[in-house]
Amino acid sequence: MQVFNATNRIIVTCSNRLSPFLQQEVLELGFTPVRTFKTGVELNGTLADCIKLNLNLRCASQVLFSIKEFTANDAEGLYKTLLDFEWEDIIAADGYFSISSNVDNDTINNSLYANVKVKDAIVDRFRNRTGQRPNSGPELDKTVIHLYWKESIAEIFIDTSGETLSKHGYRKIPGKAPMLEALAAATLLATKWDRKSPFLNPMCGSSTLAIEAALLATNRRPGLYRTNYAFMHIVGFKNEMYQQQRQRLDEVIMEVPGLIIIATDISEDAINISKINAGAAGVAHLIEFTVGDFETTLIPEEQAGIIYFNPEYGDRLGVAAALEITYGRMGDFLKKKCKGYFGYIFTGNLELAKKIGLKPSRRIEFYTSKIDCRLFEYELYAGTKRAAI
Repeated sequence: MQVFNATNRIIVTCSNRLSPFLQQEVLELGFTPVRTFKTGVELNGTLADCIKLNLNLRCASQVLFSIKEFTANDAEGLYKTLLDFEWEDIIAADGYFSISSNVDNDTINNSLYANVKVKDAIVDRFRNRTGQRPNSGPELDKTVIHLYWKESIAEIFIDTSGETLSKHGYRKIPGKAPMLEALAAATLLATKWDRKSPFLNPMCGSSTLAIEAALLATNRRPGLYRTNYAFMHIVGFKNEMYQQQRQRLDEVIMEVPGLIIIATDISEDAINISKINAGAAGVAHLIEFTVGDFETTLIPEEQAGIIYFNPEYGDRLGVAAALEITYGRMGDFLKKKCKGYFGYIFTGNLELAKKIGLKPSRRIEFYTSKIDCRLFEYELYAGTKRAAI
């Protein structure tokens, strides 16, 4: 089996509610999705295509390459089928592999047991054929095999990503309650920002949004910040395939003359962390960082852009009550000082959102962890009237 020469089904996974934006990215890369579902996009392609997807996608979690579909009623049936599979064409005999899974089968009450059966089948295949076996364990930094098993239908994938793509690799210090990079990128794709006009991020925290905005505007891709992927450890991998795609990332970086990105926070520590993270991403020179209350944020008037808040949600009663004033202040600030801009507020507290006091033109659904969130969009025309959400 020459796995690098095969064309098979590719599943690109993402967090729930990010798939419309992932689909947009896949299309922009020149691929044709077969279907889009709530946690991913399906297409057909090769492992070389998987390399391109891994290096370029901002909203993705994993890139899975299908290698076998079959029927398995129970763990023993799973084991027997996989014992006959040509694992030596994928995993090096002296290598290392790990197993991940998504299992929904009545005979399995712990998905880790299914993982063990897959591991046993691989190890026994090697022992029977070669007398030696590769090492295995939980780390996702070498070859990764993924099992999808629902009822009696099973499918084996090569997880070509390994460690999740949702972390983009530049954030050296997370800061307090940071937004996941893939989520930040998706919310930016959901806005009406043209990637040329000003982008303002008051209450920036560790500046994931401002950094992702700079990356998006200049077409800097996540593959610039990562040097190890699971596809590099598959038998038959040639480094030239990776280097060709990696070189392309440098070639497509764009300069945007006059680009204005402003990030402010009342915490000096948050701004210091932001500068470190922006420096690691290579975009510190593109962002103006300022310590101060959000109401002191400079609003460029010559060219309207977008202003994006990601305030605290207030998961405790006392904190939520105190935040009512903050949410009201944000609404007043947008109405009085940001005319002509599009305003965005991302929050997981829909009750607090009512205190903003502006009528949103759009309510875009997202999740952060398991919290039901909204990205509220406000068209900030002169004379905007207060209205209940």
